[in-house]
Amino acid sequence: MSALADTPSPTGLQTEQLVAWRKQLDCGFAQIDDIFEACLAEASAKLSSAGLDEYLGQARFLGKMGRGVEPVLIFLQEWPPVAQTVGEEALDAVMAMVRLINKSPNGKAIAPFLQTLAAVARRLPTASQLQHYMDLSLLLLERTSGSIHGIHKTYPSPSLIVFFEKAPQLLEVLSLQGLGNWINYGIRNYSHHPEQQRDFFSLSSADSRAVLQRERHGTLLMDHIRVLDLYLRALWQDGDVLVPYSTTFDVQRQPMPYFDAYGIRLPDVYDERAGVTGIDRYRAALAHMAAHRRWSTPIFADNFSPAQRLAIECLEDARIDLLTLRRYPGLRRIYSALHPTPQAGACNPATHSCLRHRLVMLSRALLDPPKRFETPQLAEWVDRFHALLANGESSTTEIAGLALSYLAKTRQQSDQLPDTWFEDTEVDYRDDNRHLWRFHELSDDEETFSNPDQTPPKTELHSLPPRHYPEWDYSSQTVRPDWVSLYERLHPSGNPADIDTLLAKHSALAKRLKRLLDLLKPQDKVRVRFQEDGSELDLDVAIRSLIDLKSGNQPDTRINMSHTTNGRSIAVTLLLDLSESLNETARGSEQTVLQLSQEAVSLLAWAIEQLGDPLAIAGFHSNTRHDVRYFHLKGFGEHWSDTVKARLAAMQAGYSTRMGAALRHAAHTLASQTADKKLLLVLTDGQPSDIDVKDERLLIEDAKVAVRELDHQGIFSYCISLDAGADAYVRDIFGQHYTVVDNISRLPEQLPKLFLALTR
Repeated sequence: MSALADTPSPTGLQTEQLVAWRKQLDCGFAQIDDIFEACLAEASAKLSSAGLDEYLGQARFLGKMGRGVEPVLIFLQEWPPVAQTVGEEALDAVMAMVRLINKSPNGKAIAPFLQTLAAVARRLPTASQLQHYMDLSLLLLERTSGSIHGIHKTYPSPSLIVFFEKAPQLLEVLSLQGLGNWINYGIRNYSHHPEQQRDFFSLSSADSRAVLQRERHGTLLMDHIRVLDLYLRALWQDGDVLVPYSTTFDVQRQPMPYFDAYGIRLPDVYDERAGVTGIDRYRAALAHMAAHRRWSTPIFADNFSPAQRLAIECLEDARIDLLTLRRYPGLRRIYSALHPTPQAGACNPATHSCLRHRLVMLSRALLDPPKRFETPQLAEWVDRFHALLANGESSTTEIAGLALSYLAKTRQQSDQLPDTWFEDTEVDYRDDNRHLWRFHELSDDEETFSNPDQTPPKTELHSLPPRHYPEWDYSSQTVRPDWVSLYERLHPSGNPADIDTLLAKHSALAKRLKRLLDLLKPQDKVRVRFQEDGSELDLDVAIRSLIDLKSGNQPDTRINMSHTTNGRSIAVTLLLDLSESLNETARGSEQTVLQLSQEAVSLLAWAIEQLGDPLAIAGFHSNTRHDVRYFHLKGFGEHWSDTVKARLAAMQAGYSTRMGAALRHAAHTLASQTADKKLLLVLTDGQPSDIDVKDERLLIEDAKVAVRELDHQGIFSYCISLDAGADAYVRDIFGQHYTVVDNISRLPEQLPKLFLALTR
């Protein structure tokens, strides 16, 4: 106390007043003296007289609570800005929350709760919103704390502290409703697994991040991939895998869109900004990158300084935008809204490098002339840029020359300063231009010079980025979003002559099938008469109309006819279970189940080719949820040929059977077909299982839900099981839509006949 009395106050507070407040606090921790004067100066400026008394009274309670000095130190520093944001009346609710935590085994959570309260209040600026947040926190406390084996001794929540630490980050991307859904999911699925629970609420687990992505606000990329893929193909005749990257966890520096050998990378979510919807922001980013892929040419970067590369990238981006707007003028509204408008003079060259600021001013002037902030110097470079593109598309090399000239004539001494001006300089629909640069010196290995584009080698198995699919957890009755990673690739090829040998072996069966196929083949064209417009004149009707006209009657004007095919409209996907059990020898045969499956699939593919129905063949197996492998054996656009036969000849079996993800992915491609009827045939020899799943019902229930999802999409699924004991589980998955083939040696005969019966 003497230290306060003897030291003059630098904050302007009266020493007597400080002494009185310190006495009112009545707390003996010496550490408080170091911050007390600054805290009271802020509190006296932001709180009313009654609020100040309540502030000191609650701080006195925290000091005598028995939790050490940390809670009172945090409260003294954090409450004044919180009160200014949400109101002084919220203090009673906050302290009630503190008392409830203190009475539980979670006393250590008081400090992180108070520490993050100011950041939380900035996202929830009303007392009612803050109360909702505290109610959710109490729910987590109650549902994740508990007794040990029924004894009265209780254990603290494993996740409450990490939840408070992550709360500001969570509220940056989630609404209160989304936060509640995220918390409830973690409680339902991990309340009895302390380590997994801690991983979930600390955002360390993949499940946690997947649920976070599902619940966050904005336009999610995963919900619009098909629409954006069609947009890219229709407008730019370009196609590539669209791969999302997270914007949630890079707080300091947000990554930018880019494309490489693995696909086009885009943010996982876009919020509406500047009147532009999230889906339009995705379209703008895709248009810019597609234009780069069409008109930009990589150049060597080794001889350019960082400043020169920045200038080249800026002017090349401007060239690409101009060429894009020539082709699609409707994008101008989006580009103009999203492009920042830096103000002249906003950057102070005495303290910051203004090169980036000047370049974005030039970029804005090039995008949307004339400019209200345009200077004579800026106008000169705008004219030179447009003159360069006046007679064509120009090139990356010519733009690089213009950028170097601009940099040489506008360079300032301040451009060397370490602090760069970033405000109003981020053009977020543009990519990071990594594709624009090539490098002579990739490494010390001479052999790497033959790969100047740094194209990553194709891995043997994971040649494409994964597709993520949900999985149903029947125990908690919840969907685990993006739980399974599925990798698709083209199946390796073998010797197509092997399949020809198999077909020759079953030539007698093929002849019998041929007779059945002739009965099912679509009939030839059917004439449709009495058409106003048609492909040809219907002479009978035309002559009759002419007679009516000559006799004074009203002639029939429907004198044309057209033709339509009286045919089938069925698209079929055959999905093969390629798990390890197919390597076993079939009952009553010297062949393995895999060899018999090859014969059956070959005969079926040949039969469907005779009918002309679109057919795709794929196989799958899995090695945990992180590695479901989906092999394309025949695509809808491929005919029965040596290429397809070669893939079938190389079929191999291994690993496990995670059926739900494979069903969902097969439906993803089958749903895009234009046929009236869509059939998914599943050929399997065992129940769904995987090495990372202990509960054998889990994957059965997930496959059941996947079949239900297919039914809602208008896809009829049917299972051909080679497991004699399959009735116990296959009925649960497919209902009545299944057949168990007891005599596997007859599979080559039964599979084609079964298909014909289903599609008769």
